[in-house]
Amino acid sequence: MPAGGVPLPSCQRPDSELTGPSLRKRKCDIVVNGEGCTSCKVRGAECSRKNLPLLTASEPKRSSRARSPELNGHVATVEETTSGLPPKPICVELCRLYFDVIHDKFHSLFHQPSMIQDVLDGRAPVVLLYGMMALSARFSKNPFFQDSDAREKGRQFSAKCRQFVDLDNASLITVQACVLLGAAAVAEGKPGIESVYYAAACRIAQLLDLPNRFTATPLEKEVNLRVWWTLCLTDVWSSTGVGLPRLMAHRDDVPLPMDERVFLQLKREDINPVKISPRPEASLIAQMIKLNKILAEIYGINNMAVIGQADGAALETAVKNASYHLDEWQAALPDYMRDTPGNMARYASEGLGRTFVALHIGYYHYGQLLFYRFLQQDCHASVPSIHFYANKCKTYAANLCELLYTANSNPNCEVLYSMVGHILVVSSTVQLYILLFGVDDDEIEIARTRLERNFEILQHLRTFWPTLDVSLIRLRAFHQACRVSMNTSFRLDQWMLRFLSEFAQPVDDKFSEAADSSSSRWRNMDLGAIPSDLRDFLG
Repeated sequence: MPAGGVPLPSCQRPDSELTGPSLRKRKCDIVVNGEGCTSCKVRGAECSRKNLPLLTASEPKRSSRARSPELNGHVATVEETTSGLPPKPICVELCRLYFDVIHDKFHSLFHQPSMIQDVLDGRAPVVLLYGMMALSARFSKNPFFQDSDAREKGRQFSAKCRQFVDLDNASLITVQACVLLGAAAVAEGKPGIESVYYAAACRIAQLLDLPNRFTATPLEKEVNLRVWWTLCLTDVWSSTGVGLPRLMAHRDDVPLPMDERVFLQLKREDINPVKISPRPEASLIAQMIKLNKILAEIYGINNMAVIGQADGAALETAVKNASYHLDEWQAALPDYMRDTPGNMARYASEGLGRTFVALHIGYYHYGQLLFYRFLQQDCHASVPSIHFYANKCKTYAANLCELLYTANSNPNCEVLYSMVGHILVVSSTVQLYILLFGVDDDEIEIARTRLERNFEILQHLRTFWPTLDVSLIRLRAFHQACRVSMNTSFRLDQWMLRFLSEFAQPVDDKFSEAADSSSSRWRNMDLGAIPSDLRDFLG
């Protein structure tokens, strides 16, 4: 049973043998979509297995190793497997928490109404339920978890999810489970493991050709599209975070997701095309996808700047193009999706407040990443264009901070997913820059206040996510780098590139020599005006 419990037609049942057989073999392999085997299709030969039934969930898979019943070519449901599961009310609560806090902010994998109903009915795939609970349990205040550290509540469920995931089962459910496990891994500060699960999800989705896979209903089709685009989104920052090549390419031939409000109204029994316009321009996820394409562009620019692949003129042109693309995206955004308090309140009333905030967090973060390297240059040059770009970086960082403060003060808008920690650390270093190099007393005071508030948010997020330990260590490492060499601390070198991009891994000290905390370089860092907990943390 795939996302939302939508039944799979016989031609879409899990095909455990879809593993890319050698085309040189003459023996017919497994039938794919009833069209004959791969080898015969390539050679233009009549396939002896054409029109034979597919391997279905009820048929045993070819494997000599012993298998648990739930992995024997069949996806176990909650109704079939209760061992290790909390009571149903707890499962339902954690499922709702998952959709409230995680889903559509970090990834988009399911149709919420259908999945919740499946959990209530005991028909949800247990591997997916465990995966969702692994991410959401940390936010539960239910007495069931009393005496449990919030950061540890999900570990038992991620362990169970790993037991039930079956990489031999090339199906949508396996893709979804791998994404959930990848998210759980990065939450625990294990970016290497995260990358492995995301890579498996990407490869299975490509083998299935998920965007073009036959579907029986519009709902099923939309879930496939959203999962595909989730992998494209995730691949950009995940691959960069571990310094590996990307696996997914942005494809203009794949339709963008429909308006979330339309999507949530779909019923699994509807077999006719959507009568209401899907309005992809009104989809928050679709807008994230457009922005993500610009993020990939920005990562490429920063990488070129560090390794010297392009001269100054080429880099300047690349920055101008990326800046234009960000401005173009902002200009094309419908008025009702812009970052305003009224729009935030309206989306919150529709249950989409946190997704709305996540969209604009991405926009501001990508802007601060693009212009970050001009902070260093602005310290030593009076070139108007450099000063202009440095100010743009400070503006994007300021808007990001203010957005988070507004979200935290509005019901159903607070964002709590783990990536916010890394983004806020980058924004906090921009505030450090203002404290070091600012000349306007009001600007310096505002930066000091933002640094305090950001630290409070980071400490709050740390109560849920082990990976926030890494984020805070990175902030302290950056602070120490500033203390050693104020004049080079913001230079975009290999260390800085890692700091900006490899979000789930700690960074070492940028300089080996001891910090000189008594230097006049810290004339603006009046730490006495900063709360003692932040002052003690920064050292």
